[in-house]
Amino acid sequence: MELKGALTHLWQLSEVKLLKLSERHQETEPPPVHTVAGQYVPRPWTDWTRGFHHGSLLLQFEATGDQRFFDLGRVRTLGEMGEHLTDFAVHDHGFNIVSTYGNLWRLAHRDGMPESHFELRLYEQALRVSGAVQAKRWSALGEEGGYIYSFNGPHSLFVDSIRTLRSLALGHLLGQSLRDEAGRAISLVERLRHHLLSTARYNVFYGESRDIYDIRGRVAHEALFNSEDGSFRAPSTQQGYSPFSTWSRGLAWAVLGFAEQVEFLRHIGADGDEASHRALQAATATADYYIEGASAADGVPYWDTAAPGLSEIGDWKTLPADPFNPYEPVDSSAAAIAAQGLLRLGCYLGERRYVDAGLKLADVLFRTPYLSESPDHEGLLLHGIYHRPRGWDYIPPGHTVPCGEATMWGDYHARELALCVGALAKGERLPTFFSPRAGPTP
Repeated sequence: MELKGALTHLWQLSEVKLLKLSERHQETEPPPVHTVAGQYVPRPWTDWTRGFHHGSLLLQFEATGDQRFFDLGRVRTLGEMGEHLTDFAVHDHGFNIVSTYGNLWRLAHRDGMPESHFELRLYEQALRVSGAVQAKRWSALGEEGGYIYSFNGPHSLFVDSIRTLRSLALGHLLGQSLRDEAGRAISLVERLRHHLLSTARYNVFYGESRDIYDIRGRVAHEALFNSEDGSFRAPSTQQGYSPFSTWSRGLAWAVLGFAEQVEFLRHIGADGDEASHRALQAATATADYYIEGASAADGVPYWDTAAPGLSEIGDWKTLPADPFNPYEPVDSSAAAIAAQGLLRLGCYLGERRYVDAGLKLADVLFRTPYLSESPDHEGLLLHGIYHRPRGWDYIPPGHTVPCGEATMWGDYHARELALCVGALAKGERLPTFFSPRAGPTP
């Protein structure tokens, strides 16, 4: 497989960058979010990237077997992530907790890992708490169920949160439920199903004339509801250009998040129910739109499908993405996230076109100009974007738009993607967030 050599090189670069950042970054500091002139810096908003930082150490161990990275990832997780287990203020438990405690729990089930009853119980309890805490952040929609609301408040449903369902899924697998104030048990997997259905219905479009911008596979970053009666009001966005265009990373979260839930629902024997059907419908619609309508010819997207400067580039969909163009930035982090989703969907369906699209993207991302070759740059995957409307991304001298920088989630998902590509190269099943031997420790 041609990508095999690229994977070896990626993990070599990843080792250097993780050690460099870990030596510089202290536990008491705010979490690293994105790079500025090659160095990771914090960006106050919500603390949602710390899990990607420590989780990357665990992925490095998974890929290479280098015990230094397991030990460092474990110490950082136990030392820093405890307070996030009971963080009721965010919708990001899937990012922070599954990337850390979830990876530790999954790795603990691997052959050859030293067994520790205490360690397994600790990871399980962390995941159970996280799943219940995230499920508590709930807005009801009457007979339609409801959704886990975003940090913006009870009126707001983010497409990003489709990946936080992993916290509920793991809590459910470990036997956890949520107790309401009357002591009644609330099923985590039922809340997972309802949130999935709400996201599929309100954040994903299917070409059914919902509005004049209803294109199959298009995604709204945010869905707004009347918090008094639960009625849907309008699409919205926090980080995209418009509610009626598609923010590329939001689309990528949908491609990957729905594909993962299809895998999970099959794992628990629910692949024939409504939630599984709608997850597969949303996964295929968003994957098709990503491939056919949202990315450039090489599979890398610009940051939003309606970014105003795209008109200056011309027929951008027929050309490879140009991260150094003077008009609009690309978003490699969205590409890495989407590529993994395409691989998962393709393997689930047995459809080669999705697998090929994911591998093509990986081949582009794991080479220059996207793979960061300089040992002085702390990032791994270059040309990622955080928040274009707020102007948070660094524009280097001599350029007019952000380029050449990395994001913590982009680096993490590049590593996850590399693990998936490596599994395919070996003829193995893709790793999943749920252990194949899932279940609580006796």
